[in-house]
Amino acid sequence: MTLAITTLCFAFVASETTRWWDYPGFELWKFVNLAIFVPLLIWFLNRVLGVRGSLRDRKETIKRELVKARNERDAAVAKLKEVEERLGKLDGEVSAIKERSKVEAASERKRIAEATEVEVSKLSEQAQREIENAGKAARKELRRYTAEQSVQLAEQMIRREMKPEDDARLITGNIEELGGAAR
Repeated sequence: MTLAITTLCFAFVASETTRWWDYPGFELWKFVNLAIFVPLLIWFLNRVLGVRGSLRDRKETIKRELVKARNERDAAVAKLKEVEERLGKLDGEVSAIKERSKVEAASERKRIAEATEVEVSKLSEQAQREIENAGKAARKELRRYTAEQSVQLAEQMIRREMKPEDDARLITGNIEELGGAAR
């Protein structure tokens, strides 16, 4: 087709008598040459070098990257909205946590006070029992000591006041009580 156009152009140029095509800087052969060269260059680039396929592949790659970037942007916007909502709720959560901590602190103080009272009462009861046990032990020891001292005192009095004839009379009385003969 380009060859036919070129032939017609030469036939038209040869039939004409005026030389308008030879005007300096406007030579017709340059345009004919360009008309032949550009389609051949496009055909060569598309068919031989595969520029059209690589351009198509590049176009598809760019489309995929644009879709991916749009999806990532949408995900980032959604994440941003979620973070902004959480930040909006943050003040409420902080005040709720403060209230909860105040309530928990008050209940913990109350629990500790109650535990302290229970522990104090247990310790006072234990101290009272120990005092009572010590008092009983002291009274028992005092009774034993008093009994020993009374026996020792009685023994000393008897030895001081007992004479040999009192001793003989006591022994004779005891033997008679037992049913034996007195000498």
